[in-house]
Amino acid sequence: MVTVTVLPARPFTRADLDAMPDDGHRYELIDGVLVVTPSPTYQHQVVLRGLFVRLNASCPPELDVLFAPFDVALTDDTVVQPDLLVARRDDFTSRDLPVAPLLAVEILSPSTRRFDLLTKRSRYEEAGTASYWVVDPDDLTLTAWDLADGAYVEVAHVTGEDEWTAALPFPVTVSPAALRG
Repeated sequence: MVTVTVLPARPFTRADLDAMPDDGHRYELIDGVLVVTPSPTYQHQVVLRGLFVRLNASCPPELDVLFAPFDVALTDDTVVQPDLLVARRDDFTSRDLPVAPLLAVEILSPSTRRFDLLTKRSRYEEAGTASYWVVDPDDLTLTAWDLADGAYVEVAHVTGEDEWTAALPFPVTVSPAALRG
């Protein structure tokens, strides 16, 4: 699996992103740069499913839990697709989420690790995403950050069978090992 970054002659915009093919790749924009990633692995999807089931079961009715692919338009030149997101139902449009989600979750893979831990984390932080979680399905870890005074502060780092109960965006208990199905 390889992530491809396309440096354009001019910055890409949301309109350019809308013209991309529906070919199974994930197309995202970061500061006008097109980032293309391949379809996720089986283990990635199993962990995603496990996390979705737990979050969805605890989600209050005014919020919704969705998984990729679904666009989050942070700015006209930054449109991302978190592996999983939580947002207010009223904030969604039929096309996208045009505001920062309450929670964005990325499940690490070799091709996206640095991108998820550095670039995406920074963009979610700048946009005001209240919570950001990263799950490593190989090391069985979950790291979570909450926004405090405009900057992310680590609130959890759990491994294996350990459990953590999130406060944001709503109370939910998660164990990395339990996400593997």
